Amino acid sequence: GLCGAETVEGAIRRPPPDDLQLGVVRANPEQYRGSEVRWGGHIVSVRNEKDQTILEVVHRRLQDNGRPREEDHSAGRFLAKVPGFLDPAVYAANREVTVRGRVEDVIEQAIGEYRYRYPVLRAELVHLWPPRPPPEPVHYYYDPYWPYPWGWPYPPPRPRPR
Repeated sequence: GLCGAETVEGAIRRPPPDDLQLGVVRANPEQYRGSEVRWGGHIVSVRNEKDQTILEVVHRRLQDNGRPREEDHSAGRFLAKVPGFLDPAVYAANREVTVRGRVEDVIEQAIGEYRYRYPVLRAELVHLWPPRPPPEPVHYYYDPYWPYPWGWPYPPPRPRPR
């Protein structure tokens, strides 16, 4: 578990000693049961049960600060069992989370027709990242006398003398 003095941010930023990756655990769950991991990604679904919430997460590799990377590559999905209630309106689909906890199991569930093996974490810590700002629109300078849009890496043309 986490030692008392450590902040949530520190525990999310710092990888656990083994820092096992999802693919390794998925291939060999029995070997890694009880190991501490830190995984993150995008929430797919939230299922509230009587005394816990199950997050289904599409895994992404983590940046140095523990936040999931913005990339299309994924090593798969995992489930995080979180004690208590998480509000699905807050822990909404596509929000980014990083979970620290222990490997408990691998269970099979269907995704459509496909039987999928999910590593299951007993979460000790769930960090919901703030939404990223929307990307800035790209502004082009248009010269009415020239048929091509000027944008980076070209400087805008100088105004013509009248």
